[in-house]
Amino acid sequence: MAKARTVGIGMDYSATSKAALRWAVDNLIDGGDCIILIHVEPPKADHTRKQLFEDTGSPLIPLEEFKVINFSKQYGLKNDPEVIDILDKVSRSKGAKVLAKVYWGDPRDKLLDAVEQLKLDSFVVGSRGLGPIKRVLLGSVSNYVVTNASCPVTVVKGTQQSKS
Repeated sequence: MAKARTVGIGMDYSATSKAALRWAVDNLIDGGDCIILIHVEPPKADHTRKQLFEDTGSPLIPLEEFKVINFSKQYGLKNDPEVIDILDKVSRSKGAKVLAKVYWGDPRDKLLDAVEQLKLDSFVVGSRGLGPIKRVLLGSVSNYVVTNASCPVTVVKGTQQSKS
């Protein structure tokens, strides 16, 4: 039996990040693995927990707490039924442990912080598929993570319909 892995998934609730979650569940996650949903709030976000955890990110949030709407709102998280359903199913069907963690700041830096702090074995992120001009102006989070992360990174490209 293979060693259980810790797999991070970048989640901003866009169609491409949901595609990344589905891809990871269908192709990467095995029984006993731990999935950590990593959400990065903008630096100017103002939520009750930000003042406590801005430097280190939130504590790891178990799926049971993450599903509670009021608890999620304390961290500025969207309570997305589709994401919760996917996580519930993988938890039940594959026995995967599901956690969430929230950071505040630049997604490029905070996703790399997550890779290091959580000692991820693998990281999965969606790509919005920016064109070359937008990529130069805005920067590509997925490209930055691929280039700088200390673990393998899978970028799941969105379809034309899923780009947001």
